[in-house]
Amino acid sequence: MNGTVAEGFEPVRDAFVRNFETLGDRGAAIAVYRDGRKVVDLWAGTKDVDGTAGSEPWQRGTAQIVRSATKGVAAAVPLLLAQRGQLDLDAPVAAYWPEFKAHGKERVLVRHVLNHRAGLPVLDRPLTPEEALDPRRGPEAVAAQAPVWEPGTDHGYHALTYGWLLDELVRRVTGRGTGEWIAAEIAGPLGAELWLGLPEAEACRTGRVGRVETPEPENALRARPKRSVTEAYADPDSLTNRAFGAITPFPDQNDPAYRASALPATNGITTADGLARLYAALIGEVDGVRLFTPETVGLARAEESAGPDRVLVISTRFGLGYMLHGSASPFLGPGSFGHPGRGGALGFADPETGIAFGYVTNGLRKTVTADPRAQALVRAVRAAL
Repeated sequence: MNGTVAEGFEPVRDAFVRNFETLGDRGAAIAVYRDGRKVVDLWAGTKDVDGTAGSEPWQRGTAQIVRSATKGVAAAVPLLLAQRGQLDLDAPVAAYWPEFKAHGKERVLVRHVLNHRAGLPVLDRPLTPEEALDPRRGPEAVAAQAPVWEPGTDHGYHALTYGWLLDELVRRVTGRGTGEWIAAEIAGPLGAELWLGLPEAEACRTGRVGRVETPEPENALRARPKRSVTEAYADPDSLTNRAFGAITPFPDQNDPAYRASALPATNGITTADGLARLYAALIGEVDGVRLFTPETVGLARAEESAGPDRVLVISTRFGLGYMLHGSASPFLGPGSFGHPGRGGALGFADPETGIAFGYVTNGLRKTVTADPRAQALVRAVRAAL
């Protein structure tokens, strides 16, 4: 294990060690900020999940794909555009994207995209991996798709379509893709190691991005799901399967072409520090940079959707672009907001305590919203406080 913890945060170090000893972590890192100051910075294991002889050790700057934790990074863009007066959260999506209004979607508001109430979690014809990496094909597909429930009346996790909806909105408003906007307006000023679309220069850096598990292992650690959840994942016609199958088959996450593309729902690449640093700057100042005003923090964590999720089946809670603390994905406390990544990654902020948290791993598991390794670290932070 490498890195440091501030006095009082030793429980986090102990939990991180136990993740390797008892929960099977092979390469991972955690960073925690409090009131804009880093108090935990730990990494261990190997950069590549296979951990074969001669594998490079995980380094301070090792980054990983964080899957749906990307959604929390990408959500900062429309909220910042709204904060700057460039995007109206209560406007119809079609006001910015006229082609979108087909099949009754003129009633879909911008906020419905962010709170998973747009009714568009599936595609009648899934995209191939090659089509999904084309920045035009995903938005064209969701623009042509009819909603599966009346927009605004219910919620269900838009596992993959969220990214195309958000990216095209950002592109129509700014003329830039979400990844470009993040690089120029967030990661650059903040000095955060996070990318949506890995630049070639970073891809070529030795030790920069590790290989993750793909496909997920059959013996993955996971909580026992309810029968209804098991049945939803087993039914090929369920909204659950169709939502996660909007790209079929799913691309190889270690493929350089996949890493270089920009899918705001699922393929962000970041270090643990980059993820925690972003969330720290959403709720406070980090080295002179603050991203969200207090009013925008309120938008991020005000409950917009709650209850049984039509895609995930379990009960979920969402603000605008962010998952909120709850049984599906426990964070630090009732006021926390953030986003887990399917397989293990987690980033969130808790304004009440000033805590910002980032965990990344190369050992992707079958967990969707509450990975046991990330949850052990969250409990350790709570104990430290």
